[in-house]
Amino acid sequence: MTRYGMVGWALAAMATLGVAHAEIATESVTYRIGEETFVGYFARNTAIASPQPAVVIVHDWDGLNDYERTRARMLARQGYAAFAIDLYGKGVRPETVEQMRARSGALRGDRALMRERLDAGVAQLSELEGVEPGRAVAIGYCFGGSAVLELARAGAPLQGFVTFHGGLDTPEGQSYDNVQAPLLVLHGSADNAAPMAQVTALASALDRAGVAYRMEIYGGAPHAFTEWSGDRYRPDADLASWRALMDFLGERL
Repeated sequence: MTRYGMVGWALAAMATLGVAHAEIATESVTYRIGEETFVGYFARNTAIASPQPAVVIVHDWDGLNDYERTRARMLARQGYAAFAIDLYGKGVRPETVEQMRARSGALRGDRALMRERLDAGVAQLSELEGVEPGRAVAIGYCFGGSAVLELARAGAPLQGFVTFHGGLDTPEGQSYDNVQAPLLVLHGSADNAAPMAQVTALASALDRAGVAYRMEIYGGAPHAFTEWSGDRYRPDADLASWRALMDFLGERL
């Protein structure tokens, strides 16, 4: 494991200290959208008796995997019920860059389908044990961050939206006029996939729509700066963005 990878897993370990005597229960959650089956991942601290506010996690372009499951457990240790939703379908986990590009591109090219799958994942919260109704924030990494912005533009009735190094461009014909809650944008200044021009354009779009938002820009951080196993991982930016998320969740939930 690289030094960066070790720091990432140290961050995950640090999250265990957030709630005393945490008893983290996890389960796979199977749900249907039309004729298709999807499998999400749910984590919560069963030591907390009362219903818990929720965090919806939208996966990166490689599908729901160990990264999202680890983030879900980290959030559960902080007292949030965390549900990682599935946008691809049961058993669909692309392995090559070409497969990842094809799967994520298919949803980017069909925004109605993307919204249908996002909405279904959010709706599944009402079926999960220990989740407090009406209190949820959506977060996403890379492709998932772009999808969270799609959820915001669709007017999803959530308490907040958080994108980590996601694509920030606004699809033609869309706007932020229907956004129901504040946005938190966590981005690297050296992100070649979503350059600073996109950050500026997003800020202008949010200003025009009168949307409350906050942005944190991490100097020199590239795309995917929170991905522990990648060579673009930046521990300082990862830690800072996690702290920003915790502050945002504390304010919104």
